[in-house]
Amino acid sequence: MLRKKRTYFAIVMMLVFGLILSACSSNNSSSSSDEKGGDAGSDSGSTQDLIIAQLSEAVSLDPHGSNDTSSSNVAYNIYEQLVYHDENMELAPGLAESWELIDDTTWEFKLREGIKFHDGADFNAEAVKKNFERILDPDVGSPRAFLYEMIDSIEVVDDYTVQFKLQYPFAPFPAHLAHNGGGIISPNAIEKDYEGMKNGDEPGAYISLNPSGTGWFKLDEWKSGEYIKLVRNEDYWGEKAKLDSVTFKVVSESLTRVAELESGTSHVIDPLSPSDISRVESLANASVHKQPSLSLSYVGFNMEKEPFNDVRVRQAISMAIDKTQIIDGIYEGTGVPATGPIAPHVWGFDESVEPLEYNVEEAKALLAEAGYADGFETTLWTNDNPDRVKIAEYVQSALSEIGIDVKIEILEWGAYLEQTAAGQHDMFILGWTTVTADADYGLYPVFHSENVGDPGNRTFTKDAELDKILEQARQENDEATRLDLYSQAQEKLVEIAPMIYLLHTDFIVGIDNKVKGFEITPAGMFKLKDVTIE
Repeated sequence: MLRKKRTYFAIVMMLVFGLILSACSSNNSSSSSDEKGGDAGSDSGSTQDLIIAQLSEAVSLDPHGSNDTSSSNVAYNIYEQLVYHDENMELAPGLAESWELIDDTTWEFKLREGIKFHDGADFNAEAVKKNFERILDPDVGSPRAFLYEMIDSIEVVDDYTVQFKLQYPFAPFPAHLAHNGGGIISPNAIEKDYEGMKNGDEPGAYISLNPSGTGWFKLDEWKSGEYIKLVRNEDYWGEKAKLDSVTFKVVSESLTRVAELESGTSHVIDPLSPSDISRVESLANASVHKQPSLSLSYVGFNMEKEPFNDVRVRQAISMAIDKTQIIDGIYEGTGVPATGPIAPHVWGFDESVEPLEYNVEEAKALLAEAGYADGFETTLWTNDNPDRVKIAEYVQSALSEIGIDVKIEILEWGAYLEQTAAGQHDMFILGWTTVTADADYGLYPVFHSENVGDPGNRTFTKDAELDKILEQARQENDEATRLDLYSQAQEKLVEIAPMIYLLHTDFIVGIDNKVKGFEITPAGMFKLKDVTIE
């Protein structure tokens, strides 16, 4: 009997000890999770940690030095602009309370007072002046410089009044200030970045790793190749963000992103491939979020390389592509065919412009006329976006019908941007969003000869007549005259065909039903200030 009692006591003690170990293990695991940015599947208590799984990592957190969506989406929540676009793409006050046109070439902005940057520096007119002088500094080589190249000088009137003197009248100037490339950086960070440049660092090296804006979030940790974590700016000048933190996590596989949404490991997945829409719509815990966009998806040609320096070859390839097959077969109908480079909701769009129609026989005739009756071999580049890979495969198949043998090459995102900017490609697949909602931004950076390479003109379009039209349009204050010039530009761009204008897509993400207040601007930026997790 004594032995049985001892045995029973021993078993009880082992169970108790096991529970204690389990509790300790659980506590240690929780601590580790917090150090790594938390678990998106655990929203207990008051913590609000949003996890976004995205295809590509940010290239840079310097808003003046990056020109890609992955970087811009993070930077958009760190920095603020003088002016914003609201949900209707109307201009609204940002760091500037008001603005007015003093004369044809002078814009004056009244700034908000009492605002601090994340590093404690004061926001004022001097900070604004320092930012735009940096963007325009040729030593910095900002890919955003084209946005503000019309600025002749920046004058500080007083601590909270600044004037921009322009070289010529430029009607959409406030809209350009609303671009996220006009994000205002701490003057202290700018000075340290210049110090780094003197020591041989690349422009933006310090700012990218030590971003300091006035926005509702600030950088907490960047683990390259894995995630970027932002935390709430507790000293924000206005209403603070509701989230405690946001983690932008790199998840390159689309099916893995969907699985993370389904399991609750991630709250938002971007992009959501159209082929995965039905799967997400069937989930009990998640749904599809769509936003009509100002974007263009295109296949670009390198016009400095043979045979793409021949307009007949470019037109032939454009006419061999059936856009409806791409929209219906790849994008599940979530988009409209593009007639030219700018979307229907962009100011300056001309619906009367006729596109190059799908016509395989005419495409063959044009190729023969150009001396390529038997076709040729070429390469088509894309990054690892699954929808772009599918477009590449469709283009490969379609061009084989007119004798063109296409080899597909998939590049890592950073290398893809760098090498297409350097003109090392034949054909490539990319997109462009007219962030300002004005035709100038949809055309000038993408097609003007001064902007070849990194600023946006990766087709290396150099057309003197087109340059003249675009220059006149951005300097014209009369709306009717501007509209006529942009109509001429769109007709010209259909004719010279520097790219295949495929479609204007919707922005599509998968989102957990617990997430409330999530917004995507028509320009494709994630606005996370008012997001909560139930």
